[in-house]
Amino acid sequence: MTTLDSPDSAAVPDKKQVRAFARHLFGVYTHGALAYMIDLGHRLGLFTAAARGPATSPELASRAGLDERYVREWLGAMVTAEIMTYHRDGASYTLPPEHAAALTGPSSKNMGPMAAMVTLLGRNLEGVEEAFRTGGGVPYDAFAPHFTGVMDELNRRPLDELLIEAWLPLVPGLTERLTSGVRVADVGCGTGHALAVLGTAFPASTFVGYDLAPEAIGRARAEVSDARLANVTFEVADVSALGPEQPFDVVFAIDAVHDQADPAAVLREVHDALVPGGTFVMIDMAASSDLDENVGNPFAPWIYSISTLHCMTVSLASGGAGLGAAWGEGLARRMLGEAGFGDVDAHPAPGQGLNLIYVTHRPG
Repeated sequence: MTTLDSPDSAAVPDKKQVRAFARHLFGVYTHGALAYMIDLGHRLGLFTAAARGPATSPELASRAGLDERYVREWLGAMVTAEIMTYHRDGASYTLPPEHAAALTGPSSKNMGPMAAMVTLLGRNLEGVEEAFRTGGGVPYDAFAPHFTGVMDELNRRPLDELLIEAWLPLVPGLTERLTSGVRVADVGCGTGHALAVLGTAFPASTFVGYDLAPEAIGRARAEVSDARLANVTFEVADVSALGPEQPFDVVFAIDAVHDQADPAAVLREVHDALVPGGTFVMIDMAASSDLDENVGNPFAPWIYSISTLHCMTVSLASGGAGLGAAWGEGLARRMLGEAGFGDVDAHPAPGQGLNLIYVTHRPG
């Protein structure tokens, strides 16, 4: 436990603890800088090139089609950070296969795309600083269009690998209903890849995705057009005022509710858009609503940080609730109840430790 009930401002700091904390703090800064190095490695294909086998700096630069001097300096960061290894005999560098599994390939275990979020959020630090001083926030448009691409790449692999096989079975009977044919919506759908996956797997069902970002909806429409999915459509819409012409049997919200300007209205709209007995599947951050319970949660520093730098501030920028990514399970359950939903089940998301999968229904 690191929270203190009554800190003693007059206490004399222990010198050993000061030095230990200074080392810890320097490690935090170092890891922040390394996130940029990992982002570069992912963008430039260096990890993929290194995964082909040991290489000297010139060989790796040649594989990736890059300038050798930059590659050599980047390799220095990778070796000293214990991401890659260096063999003095032959001056070769190796990306161990265990590390390659976490930095390359189509699997949801590939964490390379995650580093891009650090790069992206740093671009609006001055705006967040000003919001600390004066209130308000940094609007979503300030993160566009890059945010759309970063989120698409972050979510695409888990959705491909886990949505059908691991997440849908957590909802009793849902796979069977989708197979038979039902009306489905995805609120805050982003680039719509979840519906492309579902539309391909369940051709008897129809799917509608809603998002406020035109560039995201444009990419969503392009993907389903290329895949010739006639059962999937998208609309640019504010999901706090949904009002569909026909109700839905199932509604999904994937990491979308907590950064809405009016999340309570969104949940009420989802409730009202469902048929009686309809199912709401909400995937959101795995956190507690109480700070004390998040101490020791290895994901909590990330959740609070991205919330401050994006999720909370984009909501506050439009005069919204500023719910934040760490709104937590307790508040989520309460808000779902206030929106009119029935009992709520919450499941850890298989293969995605950052998320919980909430399952609830509109009472019949």
